[in-house]
Amino acid sequence: MRHRSLLILTTAVAAGSLTLTACGSRGDNSGGGSSGDSKTLTIGLDAPLTGDLSALGQGIKNSADLAVKTANKKKTVEGVTFKLEALDDAGQPASGQTNATKLVADQKVVGAVGPLNSNVGQSMQKVFDKAGMVEVSPANTAPELTQGTAWRSGKKERPFKTYFRTSTTDAIQGPYAAQYMYNEKKLKKVYVIDDKKTYGKGLAATFRDEFEKLGGKVVGTDHVDPKEKDFNAVANKVAKAKPDFVYYGGEYPAGAPLADQAKKAGLKGPVVGGDALFSAEYVKLAKKNSEGDIASSVGAPLETLDSAKTFMKAYKAAGYKLPYEAYGGYAYDATWAIIQAVKAVAEKNDGKLPEDMNETREQVAEAMQDVKFDGVSGAVGFDEYGDTTNKQLSLYEVKDGEHKPVKTGTFKD
Repeated sequence: MRHRSLLILTTAVAAGSLTLTACGSRGDNSGGGSSGDSKTLTIGLDAPLTGDLSALGQGIKNSADLAVKTANKKKTVEGVTFKLEALDDAGQPASGQTNATKLVADQKVVGAVGPLNSNVGQSMQKVFDKAGMVEVSPANTAPELTQGTAWRSGKKERPFKTYFRTSTTDAIQGPYAAQYMYNEKKLKKVYVIDDKKTYGKGLAATFRDEFEKLGGKVVGTDHVDPKEKDFNAVANKVAKAKPDFVYYGGEYPAGAPLADQAKKAGLKGPVVGGDALFSAEYVKLAKKNSEGDIASSVGAPLETLDSAKTFMKAYKAAGYKLPYEAYGGYAYDATWAIIQAVKAVAEKNDGKLPEDMNETREQVAEAMQDVKFDGVSGAVGFDEYGDTTNKQLSLYEVKDGEHKPVKTGTFKD
């Protein structure tokens, strides 16, 4: 989640990947465009377009819109014009479920991009799966969405065949940060806090497990209500416990004031967290008390990939008023993956899409499993669980008011 930095999953992609490697196809009737006719297929999108996380949601929406416009301009799927329908979930699971229901009821919608929040994703998966419609999230990181609730025990079972994601999971994001703090920062005592939401509590748990496995000591644990902004009671408990640092599983709207208040209360070390803290908004909210704080995030820094620079240039040229934030590249790739799947279905059917939209949806969801292309975020592809096949991660430290990359690599157990 973040400012000008787009997080990327690989280190080398073709500079022309923004246009990607899709071939022309034809569709027909309600399932797409009939041979010789231009028909419209809608790609739905769900994200928090209002509320505390709207900066991230708007970046997701704009980036998906850019992918749709690029496909139409390049005539990526011949005979098919794509349209984006963006719906606001305000970060609320109930709204996400309502939006999913609305999208599947629209017989022009072939697939959906989103959401941002893992708990919102959980509310939408069953709706899309029942309709046989593909859903590709650019930001959900909770492992259980793709690997089932028993993933920690090693019993992985994919709950929904229609769900995919272009970002990697907290199963490696938390441990990656734990190894860095223990082995490289040489900090041995941590106070762990989470916001009790699917993303936050899961991320904090994976960090804690790895940190203790390495020999680190958890000197305290706590939970906060992310709707609140007064965390002084917890901050005082943190200061009294005298940890080397705090690990927070949650998002920046609560994480930033928590960091600010903890340091004012006496915390001497940094606040560390996941991708939900990696945003310019975090620095704005915590101000000078954000200095030295660390956030992990999926992918490698923007500056390392030519394909991301191409994306940045196109995004700027499109004139969007708000930045793409870090999930922009993943949203572009999630949208393009749906377009690629539509192309694959048309090619399989001699240049036509099925007459029936339900059949089109089912075939697109099936085709998604084999989609592969060089995207903005690197080499895009999916494993047997629907997770991205690219597992790279980065760590960023706030220095002089900006998140600066300090480490990039892959998690090694």
